[in-house]
Amino acid sequence: MTKLYLAGPLFTLAERSFNAELARFLENQGLDFEVWLPREHEPRSDTARAIFEMDVEAIDWADMIVACMDGPDPDSGTAWECGYAFATGKPIVCYRTDFRVSGDSKSAPYNLMLSESATARFEVPFRTKSAEFQQRLLEHITRALLQHTAKM
Repeated sequence: MTKLYLAGPLFTLAERSFNAELARFLENQGLDFEVWLPREHEPRSDTARAIFEMDVEAIDWADMIVACMDGPDPDSGTAWECGYAFATGKPIVCYRTDFRVSGDSKSAPYNLMLSESATARFEVPFRTKSAEFQQRLLEHITRALLQHTAKM
């Protein structure tokens, strides 16, 4: 079983719905993915420290990080999660469904520290259908797992 930590903004109803739908999609692919979606596991105490500790433990538990890079600047919590995962040697798949330009250069469509730390990354063009995005995500997760396994 491959344990995935799904990182991304979770502050709006749209973000929470998208993340939950993506988690269920990944879990139902028959590929033995177990998905950790932080919002679904927030501790009852809801203190900043409790949330922080839970997320760090979940990243430590995970085999891979799948991270959303949408927005004018990727979410700061997601950026931290990716940095922590990179420092611990975990593969990271970054995706961007936001077609707005926000990067440091043409080769880095968002913050170059995030795009360059990714094991695999992709951006979807405007008008991409949900099913096409999901298929591309599966391909990139598979590619990142193979790359990571080959390095070991």
